Amino acid sequence: MEKIYREAIVLAGGLGTRLKGEVPDMPKCLAPVAGKPFLDYIIRYLLDQKVDQIIFALGVLHEKVTHHLTQNWPDLSYVISIESEPLGTGGAISLAANHVTSDKFFVVNGDTYFDVNLDDLEKIHAETQAKITLALKPMSHFERYGSVVLEDQIITHFNEKVYMDFGLINGGIYLLEKSYLTQHAPATKFSFEKEILEPSAAHRLISGCLCDGYFIDIGIPEDYQKANQDFLKL
Repeated sequence: MEKIYREAIVLAGGLGTRLKGEVPDMPKCLAPVAGKPFLDYIIRYLLDQKVDQIIFALGVLHEKVTHHLTQNWPDLSYVISIESEPLGTGGAISLAANHVTSDKFFVVNGDTYFDVNLDDLEKIHAETQAKITLALKPMSHFERYGSVVLEDQIITHFNEKVYMDFGLINGGIYLLEKSYLTQHAPATKFSFEKEILEPSAAHRLISGCLCDGYFIDIGIPEDYQKANQDFLKL
Protein backbone atom coordinates (compact mmCIF):
# COMPACT_ATOMS: atom_id res chain seq x y z
CA MET A 1 0.00 0.00 0.00
CA GLU A 2 1.35 3.40 -0.97
CA LYS A 3 2.29 5.65 1.92
CA ILE A 4 0.01 8.66 2.41
CA TYR A 5 1.95 11.92 2.58
CA ARG A 6 0.54 14.21 5.25
CA GLU A 7 1.13 17.92 5.70
CA ALA A 8 -0.22 20.12 8.46
CA ILE A 9 -0.29 23.87 9.05
CA VAL A 10 0.05 24.95 12.68
CA LEU A 11 -1.49 28.37 13.35
CA ALA A 12 1.01 29.72 15.87
CA GLY A 13 1.00 33.47 15.31
CA GLY A 14 -1.06 34.45 18.34
CA LEU A 15 0.49 36.63 21.04
CA GLY A 16 -1.85 35.49 23.77
CA THR A 17 -2.98 38.86 25.11
CA ARG A 18 -5.33 37.20 27.61
CA LEU A 19 -2.38 35.21 29.00
CA LYS A 20 -0.05 38.17 29.49
CA GLY A 21 -0.23 37.81 33.24
CA GLU A 22 0.84 34.17 32.93
CA VAL A 23 3.33 34.29 30.03
CA PRO A 24 4.48 37.87 29.29
CA ASP A 25 6.36 38.68 26.06
CA MET A 26 5.95 35.21 24.62
CA PRO A 27 3.95 33.72 21.72
CA LYS A 28 1.00 31.80 23.09
CA CYS A 29 2.20 28.56 21.51
CA LEU A 30 5.37 28.67 23.64
CA ALA A 31 3.50 29.06 26.94
CA PRO A 32 4.98 26.51 29.36
CA VAL A 33 2.57 23.70 30.21
CA ALA A 34 3.66 21.08 32.75
CA GLY A 35 7.29 22.03 32.15
CA LYS A 36 7.26 22.11 28.33
CA PRO A 37 6.30 24.68 25.71
CA PHE A 38 2.75 23.93 24.59
CA LEU A 39 3.94 23.77 20.98
CA ASP A 40 5.98 20.66 21.79
CA TYR A 41 2.81 18.75 22.63
CA ILE A 42 1.28 19.82 19.30
CA ILE A 43 4.37 18.70 17.39
CA ARG A 44 4.47 15.35 19.19
CA TYR A 45 0.76 14.82 18.47
CA LEU A 46 1.28 15.51 14.75
CA LEU A 47 4.23 13.15 14.57
CA ASP A 48 2.21 10.44 16.32
CA GLN A 49 -0.48 11.01 13.68
CA LYS A 50 2.08 10.35 10.92
CA VAL A 51 2.32 13.93 9.67
CA ASP A 52 5.39 14.15 7.44
CA GLN A 53 5.77 17.91 7.05
CA ILE A 54 4.67 20.78 9.32
CA ILE A 55 4.22 24.37 8.17
CA PHE A 56 4.33 26.81 11.08
CA ALA A 57 2.24 29.94 10.41
CA LEU A 58 3.93 32.58 12.55
CA GLY A 59 3.49 36.28 13.19
CA VAL A 60 4.42 38.38 16.20
CA LEU A 61 7.61 37.24 17.96
CA HIS A 62 8.20 34.64 15.28
CA GLU A 63 11.92 34.73 16.08
CA LYS A 64 11.26 33.03 19.43
CA VAL A 65 9.37 30.17 17.81
CA THR A 66 12.02 29.76 15.12
CA HIS A 67 14.74 29.69 17.76
CA HIS A 68 12.85 27.09 19.77
CA LEU A 69 12.41 24.84 16.73
CA THR A 70 16.06 25.18 15.73
CA GLN A 71 17.30 24.35 19.21
CA ASN A 72 14.85 21.63 20.18
CA TRP A 73 13.61 20.01 16.96
CA PRO A 74 16.67 19.81 14.70
CA ASP A 75 15.44 16.67 12.91
CA LEU A 76 11.88 17.85 12.35
CA SER A 77 10.74 18.34 8.75
CA TYR A 78 9.16 21.80 8.74
CA VAL A 79 8.73 25.11 6.93
CA ILE A 80 8.24 28.57 8.41
CA SER A 81 5.56 30.95 7.05
CA ILE A 82 5.75 34.47 8.50
CA GLU A 83 3.08 37.19 8.33
CA SER A 84 4.59 40.65 7.97
CA GLU A 85 1.30 41.98 9.36
CA PRO A 86 -1.72 40.29 10.98
CA LEU A 87 -3.67 38.56 8.19
CA GLY A 88 -6.46 36.93 10.17
CA THR A 89 -6.94 33.17 10.34
CA GLY A 90 -7.77 32.91 6.64
CA GLY A 91 -4.84 34.99 5.50
CA ALA A 92 -2.46 33.02 7.69
CA ILE A 93 -3.73 29.71 6.30
CA SER A 94 -3.59 30.94 2.70
CA LEU A 95 -0.05 32.25 3.10
CA ALA A 96 1.15 29.03 4.72
CA ALA A 97 -0.66 26.93 2.10
CA ASN A 98 1.80 28.23 -0.49
CA HIS A 99 4.25 25.75 1.06
CA VAL A 100 1.83 22.80 0.86
CA THR A 101 2.66 20.28 -1.87
CA SER A 102 -0.26 17.87 -1.37
CA ASP A 103 -3.81 18.08 -2.75
CA LYS A 104 -5.17 18.37 0.78
CA PHE A 105 -3.73 19.29 4.14
CA PHE A 106 -4.58 19.58 7.83
CA VAL A 107 -4.79 22.75 9.89
CA VAL A 108 -4.42 22.79 13.68
CA ASN A 109 -4.33 25.60 16.21
CA GLY A 110 -1.12 26.22 18.08
CA ASP A 111 -3.00 27.01 21.30
CA THR A 112 -5.38 24.03 21.25
CA TYR A 113 -4.73 20.36 21.92
CA PHE A 114 -7.39 18.02 20.55
CA ASP A 115 -6.67 14.28 20.53
CA VAL A 116 -8.13 13.41 17.14
CA ASN A 117 -7.38 10.42 14.93
CA LEU A 118 -6.59 12.03 11.57
CA ASP A 119 -7.46 8.76 9.81
CA ASP A 120 -11.07 9.33 10.89
CA LEU A 121 -11.10 12.80 9.32
CA GLU A 122 -9.72 11.45 6.06
CA LYS A 123 -12.29 8.64 6.00
CA ILE A 124 -15.29 10.97 6.43
CA HIS A 125 -13.76 13.51 4.03
CA ALA A 126 -13.59 10.84 1.33
CA GLU A 127 -17.03 9.37 2.09
CA THR A 128 -18.82 12.72 1.92
CA GLN A 129 -16.67 14.20 -0.86
CA ALA A 130 -16.50 17.38 1.20
CA LYS A 131 -14.19 20.29 0.48
CA ILE A 132 -13.46 20.77 4.19
CA THR A 133 -13.81 18.39 7.12
CA LEU A 134 -13.85 19.58 10.73
CA ALA A 135 -13.14 17.69 13.93
CA LEU A 136 -16.10 18.35 16.22
CA LYS A 137 -15.99 18.08 20.00
CA PRO A 138 -19.17 17.21 21.95
CA MET A 139 -19.34 19.57 24.94
CA SER A 140 -21.67 20.18 27.88
CA HIS A 141 -22.53 23.39 29.75
CA PHE A 142 -20.54 25.89 27.70
CA GLU A 143 -20.78 29.45 26.42
CA ARG A 144 -17.19 30.20 25.44
CA TYR A 145 -17.56 28.53 22.03
CA GLY A 146 -19.99 28.75 19.17
CA SER A 147 -21.78 25.53 18.22
CA VAL A 148 -22.16 23.58 15.00
CA VAL A 149 -25.27 22.06 13.42
CA LEU A 150 -24.53 18.60 11.97
CA GLU A 151 -26.94 16.67 9.72
CA ASP A 152 -25.89 13.27 8.33
CA GLN A 153 -22.18 14.13 8.67
CA ILE A 154 -22.66 17.48 6.91
CA ILE A 155 -22.27 20.80 8.75
CA THR A 156 -25.16 23.08 7.81
CA HIS A 157 -24.70 26.01 10.16
CA PHE A 158 -22.36 27.70 12.63
CA ASN A 159 -24.10 29.26 15.63
CA GLU A 160 -22.84 32.25 17.57
CA LYS A 161 -21.57 31.88 21.14
CA VAL A 162 -24.41 31.38 23.59
CA TYR A 163 -24.81 29.20 26.67
CA MET A 164 -25.75 25.62 25.80
CA ASP A 165 -26.42 22.58 27.96
CA PHE A 166 -24.99 20.41 25.20
CA GLY A 167 -23.67 20.92 21.68
CA LEU A 168 -20.93 20.30 19.16
CA ILE A 169 -18.09 22.79 18.83
CA ASN A 170 -15.50 23.38 16.15
CA GLY A 171 -12.43 21.73 17.67
CA GLY A 172 -10.00 23.67 15.49
CA ILE A 173 -8.65 20.77 13.39
CA TYR A 174 -9.47 20.92 9.68
CA LEU A 175 -8.83 18.81 6.61
CA LEU A 176 -8.88 21.15 3.64
CA GLU A 177 -8.68 20.81 -0.15
CA LYS A 178 -5.89 23.10 -1.35
CA SER A 179 -7.57 23.87 -4.69
CA TYR A 180 -10.80 24.84 -2.94
CA LEU A 181 -8.97 27.28 -0.66
CA THR A 182 -7.11 28.78 -3.61
CA GLN A 183 -10.34 29.33 -5.53
CA HIS A 184 -12.29 30.82 -2.63
CA ALA A 185 -9.78 32.79 -0.57
CA PRO A 186 -11.22 36.31 -0.93
CA ALA A 187 -8.21 38.49 -0.08
CA THR A 188 -4.84 38.62 1.63
CA LYS A 189 -6.39 39.40 5.02
CA PHE A 190 -9.58 37.61 6.02
CA SER A 191 -11.32 35.44 8.58
CA PHE A 192 -11.30 31.75 7.70
CA GLU A 193 -14.40 31.23 9.81
CA LYS A 194 -16.47 34.03 8.29
CA GLU A 195 -15.25 34.01 4.69
CA ILE A 196 -14.69 30.29 4.09
CA LEU A 197 -16.43 28.12 6.67
CA GLU A 198 -19.80 29.88 6.90
CA PRO A 199 -20.42 30.21 3.13
CA SER A 200 -19.20 26.65 2.56
CA ALA A 201 -21.60 25.32 5.20
CA ALA A 202 -24.46 27.12 3.47
CA HIS A 203 -23.62 25.10 0.33
CA ARG A 204 -23.22 21.84 2.32
CA LEU A 205 -19.55 21.50 1.43
CA ILE A 206 -18.24 20.83 4.96
CA SER A 207 -18.37 17.49 6.72
CA GLY A 208 -18.01 16.97 10.45
CA CYS A 209 -16.18 14.22 12.28
CA LEU A 210 -17.27 13.60 15.88
CA CYS A 211 -14.21 13.19 18.08
CA ASP A 212 -14.50 12.81 21.83
CA GLY A 213 -10.79 12.79 22.68
CA TYR A 214 -9.11 15.11 25.16
CA PHE A 215 -9.60 18.81 24.29
CA ILE A 216 -8.07 21.95 25.80
CA ASP A 217 -7.73 25.52 24.55
CA ILE A 218 -5.16 27.46 26.60
CA GLY A 219 -6.36 30.87 25.42
CA ILE A 220 -7.73 31.99 28.80
CA PRO A 221 -5.99 31.81 32.21
CA GLU A 222 -8.46 29.32 33.69
CA ASP A 223 -7.95 26.76 30.93
CA TYR A 224 -4.22 27.45 30.83
CA GLN A 225 -4.01 26.48 34.49
CA LYS A 226 -6.19 23.43 33.83
CA ALA A 227 -3.84 22.35 31.04
CA ASN A 228 -0.90 22.59 33.45
CA GLN A 229 -2.65 20.16 35.77
CA ASP A 230 -3.97 17.85 33.04
CA PHE A 231 -0.67 17.45 31.20
CA LEU A 232 1.08 16.30 34.36
CA LYS A 233 -1.21 13.25 34.20
CA LEU A 234 -1.53 12.71 30.45
